[in-house]
Amino acid sequence: MAAPSEGRQRRRFGQRLLTDPARLFQHNAWDNVEWSEEQEANARSKVEENSSQLLPQDKQEEYEVNAKRYWDDFYKIHENGFFKDRHWLFTEFPELAPNRNSNQNGNSLLEFSSKEESSNERLGRCENGHCSLESRTGSELKLLENTPEVCTGDLAAQRDGDFPGSAASYRVLEVGCGAGNTVFPILQTNNDPGLFVYCCDFSTTAVDLVQNNAEYDSSRCFAFVHDLCNDQSPFPMPEESLDIVILIFVLSAILPEKMQSIVTRLSRLLKPGGRILLRDYGRYDLAQLRFKKGQCLSENFYVRGDGTRVYFFTQDELDQLFTVAGLEKIQNVVDRRLQVNRGKQMTMYRVWIQCKYHKPAAPRP
Repeated sequence: MAAPSEGRQRRRFGQRLLTDPARLFQHNAWDNVEWSEEQEANARSKVEENSSQLLPQDKQEEYEVNAKRYWDDFYKIHENGFFKDRHWLFTEFPELAPNRNSNQNGNSLLEFSSKEESSNERLGRCENGHCSLESRTGSELKLLENTPEVCTGDLAAQRDGDFPGSAASYRVLEVGCGAGNTVFPILQTNNDPGLFVYCCDFSTTAVDLVQNNAEYDSSRCFAFVHDLCNDQSPFPMPEESLDIVILIFVLSAILPEKMQSIVTRLSRLLKPGGRILLRDYGRYDLAQLRFKKGQCLSENFYVRGDGTRVYFFTQDELDQLFTVAGLEKIQNVVDRRLQVNRGKQMTMYRVWIQCKYHKPAAPRP
């Protein structure tokens, strides 16, 4: 474990650059690694090869219809032991804890390489159908802490001002909360008494894991099951009530043709000036290149062995989704990471995209 002084010296992604190839194995990750034209061409060729044989339409429909079961099964198998708490979020997304000292818990996205998407073990799980991407779709709203399920009439009353977190001054929603590895670090780190965190997931099993966590505090947090792909599935909070919406490796697991309506619907929940924060897979990430023929559903959209699905974005695609929803760009960057297994002398090229978009104070003409 790193000593506290070492932790404070960790830097945000984009600041550890490989300028001397002889130093390749001195660190476990290097940032903003330039790809050669040959490397880019090889990745493109590999993707084209893997995409040459699409799954039949009936199989694709089966994965969509049974999406909830696949994710419930995933969380039943892994429970809360598969994920690591995402303390790097506060370095890259300081909006989640505005009053936090920047040196506190100096974790950065350099930790992301070792805690989230980097290990050979994790890549093996991706290939074999047990990747931890959080995907969401389907099931009605359910209140936790042993409260009854809520009907549409109850939610209408909440929209009139009596809803969970209605007294809060700073409201955050995490979409695709999984076992709570984003939610609980936020609650631990952000001590603002006006903070209220909502978190939802498609998987009932995942939401149960959040509810049963010893740190779940119903006075500061509200977890619920939600079907993002169902436009009629209500949220427990009114429109224009949220300061932050978080999407961490969630949008990529949605059927591509449904992404725009989901982003548009989420944008309506934001207050003027509110932000959507996103971190997700980029085109030609190692996970994409490792898919084989017979796993491709459509262009850049794949199914794993466990039935969960994943899409690989470009910056322009994400920019289009957010701008069509009426949001304005603050950040849209590619994190090209060269990860290193020093023990096995192996290198792995990862590609992620990080975005921040905000709702303008006045509607655009």
